[in-house]
Amino acid sequence: MASIPKAAIKKLIKEYANVNITEDGAAALGKILERKARSISRYAVKNAKKQGRAKITKDDVNKYVIDCE
Repeated sequence: MASIPKAAIKKLIKEYANVNITEDGAAALGKILERKARSISRYAVKNAKKQGRAKITKDDVNKYVIDCE
């Protein structure tokens, strides 16, 4: 699986909270975000297939939040 670039994580944190994050902090957050993205993706694929679709929609992704969190 492709990893989330540390630069993107650093930029996100800087824009969100106006603080810096260390390299290892960005790497750790990247791993957590990747696991979460895999979980959401699996759920969205299952939901799309259940609906008879081959494409995931934003509703499939948003349904994860409603059903799983």
